[in-house]
Amino acid sequence: MALPLQRRVPSNIDDLRENFTAAWARTDEIFALISPSEWAATPIVWRHPFIFYVGHLPAFSWNQICGAILQWKSFDPYFDDLFCRGIDPDVDTGECHWHPDVPEEWPNMADTLAYRDNVRGALLESLEALDRCGSTDVMARRGRVFQMVLEHEFMHQETLLYMLQQLPLGKLRRPRPLPQYSFQRAPASRSVLIPSGRARLGAKFSEALFGWDNEFEEMFVDVPSFRMDSLPVSNGQFFEFVDSEAYDQERYWRPEDWRWKNLERKKSPTLWTKRDAGWFYRAMFDLLPLEQVAGWPVYVSLAEARAYASWVGKRLPTEAEWEKAARGEDGRKHPWGSDEPTSAHARFGVSSRKPVYPDGVSRVGTHPKGMGPFGMYDLAGNAWEWVADWYSATFPRGESQNPKGPDSGTAKVIRGGGWMDPADRITTTKRMYLNPNESLQDIGFRCARDPK
Repeated sequence: MALPLQRRVPSNIDDLRENFTAAWARTDEIFALISPSEWAATPIVWRHPFIFYVGHLPAFSWNQICGAILQWKSFDPYFDDLFCRGIDPDVDTGECHWHPDVPEEWPNMADTLAYRDNVRGALLESLEALDRCGSTDVMARRGRVFQMVLEHEFMHQETLLYMLQQLPLGKLRRPRPLPQYSFQRAPASRSVLIPSGRARLGAKFSEALFGWDNEFEEMFVDVPSFRMDSLPVSNGQFFEFVDSEAYDQERYWRPEDWRWKNLERKKSPTLWTKRDAGWFYRAMFDLLPLEQVAGWPVYVSLAEARAYASWVGKRLPTEAEWEKAARGEDGRKHPWGSDEPTSAHARFGVSSRKPVYPDGVSRVGTHPKGMGPFGMYDLAGNAWEWVADWYSATFPRGESQNPKGPDSGTAKVIRGGGWMDPADRITTTKRMYLNPNESLQDIGFRCARDPK
């Protein structure tokens, strides 16, 4: 796991305590949406059952703070070990990180919740104990370990929400009241010319409040001119690809992508379904006519994004192109500048302490105050965006001319942040990665092309 690098921490212990209790409250609210009969369910093959995450979040927190740094005696060493496991592949070797074997039967909910509550109490005690422990561990400095644990909590809130959206509708507890959906039509997308020139990539450690080590250190590269669409691709635009039957034509797919499509028997994006009455979109708690959500960003796998781009005669942007489009030439923190995000700039949510809402996504182009330096929208929040590059934790070190990332890998880069993410995850330098065959409900894309 990448190390979080941070220059400043919340001003006092009370701020940290409030941050932790707010994060836990939202986690518990998400878990409350799961029917008791579904704790052992695995709606996504690459993920564990829901019961695992009830134990994993406190186990990770304990192991990082109370175990590794404070070296406190464990409440339950077996749970510390059992729930520490992960499933993400190592981005360099493709092999899974070390983890204990999956048990034949996961612990019961009562014992798991008791473990969680004990750990949460210990974490609150650790807020004051860390400064007194005298540890020389780099993670003990400036509260870095606390920020890493909070970031981990936010990341798995996102995990839980996209797992929930792939459960059958009848298996979810529908909260009351539900916010109203927004079914506005999307504005027309434009092809924007980005001039050639120097681009600032990465974050400057002395200026960043918080970041993972794959964001540092800042460097300058030369990026040739290119064009990029002003908006992400919408459901309505992608429907034209499906409705024209081009989605089922091999000529638009790369060979490896076509093999994946056939293996998965894909006929449309994961959240779409066709019935006699037409096409429908699976929202968190409802099945909606696709035409109603035509203005929402489409959520697809990398393979589907590349096929659509090929169909319209375009491609995905490189990571360097995407970051230049989002930051301009002044290296801004957010596409709109230095102001902290508000609901007028972008769609984001975890840190807002708002209730869990069914589909926090908004229509593409909804936030004019969030416009980037070249006139593009939604480069922060609403939906993560696939880019063309394979992920490397060290990219783009050492490459100063039009960097394009590694030649191969096991995960692809996503940029921009989604509607579930807190403000510190929708900066222009935030880099994440994902299995290219996954299709989740906050990952879309926009197209680019060479200038003409």
